[in-house]
Amino acid sequence: MSDAALRESICLVGASLHARGYAHATAGNISARHGDGFLITPTDACLGTLQPERLAAVDAQGLQTGGDRASKTLALHRRIYAADPQARCVIHTHATHLVALTLAGVWHADDIVPPITPYFVMKVGHVPLVPYHRPGDPAAADLVAARIESMRAHGTPIRAVMLERLGPVVWHESPQAASAVLEELEETARLWLMTRAAPLSDAQIEELRRHFDAHW
Repeated sequence: MSDAALRESICLVGASLHARGYAHATAGNISARHGDGFLITPTDACLGTLQPERLAAVDAQGLQTGGDRASKTLALHRRIYAADPQARCVIHTHATHLVALTLAGVWHADDIVPPITPYFVMKVGHVPLVPYHRPGDPAAADLVAARIESMRAHGTPIRAVMLERLGPVVWHESPQAASAVLEELEETARLWLMTRAAPLSDAQIEELRRHFDAHW
């Protein structure tokens, strides 16, 4: 993807998430691999009004090379890219129902919501909880990277974590794909808060593994 196309894609996804209530005010950030470095939304930017030319450009060492000042969560994004070479885009928001879930009590520290729908199992997978740290704390980035590596070692790679009291962090091969993971995760949290539905059975999950290569 060209520089211009990637910048436009980040801005379009940010605007879509903001317009539909998955992000609000200046909470949240988006980054994408770009050459040997990254593009990332500026600090305190509203995802609904991003401007392509103002996205921060950062080199492989994390030094800014252009654009407005990079988001304070840059360390978190960089650690995710280092831990998962397949990640091409990272999105973090303060999605309402997911934050509410951490306040009310998650299902389990290793899985914040149970596998209640097939598309959650197929498109999202396991989502562990990362204990509260202040926004931008590098210690949270270390914990996220460790989770990625440990889950992969157990044969269940992840593409999302939940930061307690802050919100979800998801990653995938493109801004559009990462956005789809975020949306599915937020809607699953909303469903579970509304219903407290029972999880799918082991047999049902195994069928999803066989037919769709679900990582659960």
